[in-house]
Amino acid sequence: MTEYEACIMGLRATIERKIKLLKVYGDSALVTYQLRGEWETRDSKLINYRRLVLGLVKEFDDISFNYLPRDENQMAVALATLASMINVNRQEDVKPIQMSICEAPSYCYNIGEEERDNHPWYQDILRYVRNREYLDQPTENDKRMLRMLACNYVLDGEILYKRRNDQVLLRCMDAVEAKKILEEVHEEGVVEGTLELQQGKLAEQNMIVSLGYSVKMLVEKKCQ
Repeated sequence: MTEYEACIMGLRATIERKIKLLKVYGDSALVTYQLRGEWETRDSKLINYRRLVLGLVKEFDDISFNYLPRDENQMAVALATLASMINVNRQEDVKPIQMSICEAPSYCYNIGEEERDNHPWYQDILRYVRNREYLDQPTENDKRMLRMLACNYVLDGEILYKRRNDQVLLRCMDAVEAKKILEEVHEEGVVEGTLELQQGKLAEQNMIVSLGYSVKMLVEKKCQ
């Protein structure tokens, strides 16, 4: 009955806007094929619903009912779930939901923005640990802050590591490495179902740390 109710509400809203040509898509095979006359309506509770819909159909010059599998109708399912989670009264002004589609995950954009000068985020720390050099024209506060940060980093050849409180060393990565690792971990987590909606940031961070990488900057970028 819920599917019939939704269909009736949609048809009435369309009629109010004086629309005469309409294609209706639904993921309920029962409702779709009953309205198309391909299936019989035997349930007494649904007979009146079908009769009402057929009465509304007369208001259109051309109307068709099309079955859409649920996995191809995810937007409608998401909106229905959202509608069931909120209470709205007639006097309340509900703002429209604006949606956009990005060509790449947001963390990929954020990583690129961070290193426009072609230097990794840890460049100042690396230079100090390697040569005890400060950034150009540093203030005394800049020097003090850099010395404090450098205490937690170790240089092994050309590779910089961050020392955790438990003395485990995590390799620092530049933008290229960060993007590659985040994509691999994100895809692996989604496939295995380990990245829960509410715990995604923590789960993904733990997965990256378990690989031995410094995620101080990476996870913050991804989750902005």
